Amino acid sequence: MITREPEDFPPPRNWVANFGRKVLFTFRNAGRAILLLTEAVANLRFIFSPRTRREIILQMFVGGIKSLGVITVVAGFTGMILALQTGIELRKFGQEVNIGAAVMVSMLREMGPFMTGLIMAASVGSAYAAQMGTMVVSEEIAALEIMSINPVRFLVLPRLVALAVMTPLLSFYSCMMGVLGGALVGKTQLGVAWVAYWQNATRYADAKDLYVGVFKAFIFGIIITIVACHQGFSTTQGAVGVGNATRRTVILSFLTILIVGYFITRFFYV
Repeated sequence: MITREPEDFPPPRNWVANFGRKVLFTFRNAGRAILLLTEAVANLRFIFSPRTRREIILQMFVGGIKSLGVITVVAGFTGMILALQTGIELRKFGQEVNIGAAVMVSMLREMGPFMTGLIMAASVGSAYAAQMGTMVVSEEIAALEIMSINPVRFLVLPRLVALAVMTPLLSFYSCMMGVLGGALVGKTQLGVAWVAYWQNATRYADAKDLYVGVFKAFIFGIIITIVACHQGFSTTQGAVGVGNATRRTVILSFLTILIVGYFITRFFYV
């Protein structure tokens, strides 16, 4: 799972061989990421050790609390945009009072977990990949193994637990900020009373929407951590490799969040 030297393969002879190699590498990397997740889960019994507990709290602060600012701005304006666009269309039918329900359901089911996942992937996931990659190219990971310290337990486990806990909490927070932003737009630009907005918001959203959104965010937190750590551990070629690992982390995290989010929605609502 931790790449030591750059892999050297002969160049493919044609486009078929090149395509086949990319497919094989994709499945190989996916398998290595799954093995990394499995090993991290197998080490969950150590989360109550003093050092691991301290590291988990640190990562929860760095990855969660420090992301509150950007999540507040993004979630607030997401809710405002949803309310404005939905209200403009509903006003044609005299139903703009229902924007509260549209914003609440959209934020709980999709937009809250989705926007939180993207923000965490871009900010926290990229940082994890850069940290792991720098430690690999500077041989700090090798030094840990020489000292009989498991890098997965020492580095991956605290980050996995921290994001698995903080991402659902931040998702719920982003939902509330989005709903508040929608209420502000409804009151100031669409003439929807506060009471009517909140009554509709709470009437049509049920507990299932909240549970599905929190579950999505939990899965997204695991995905971001595993993708970031796997890409960091696979870093080669010095500083250039660290930059490439960071870029791949953001791209793969975005794509995986989109795909997994769709299938979770389809499983629970179709």
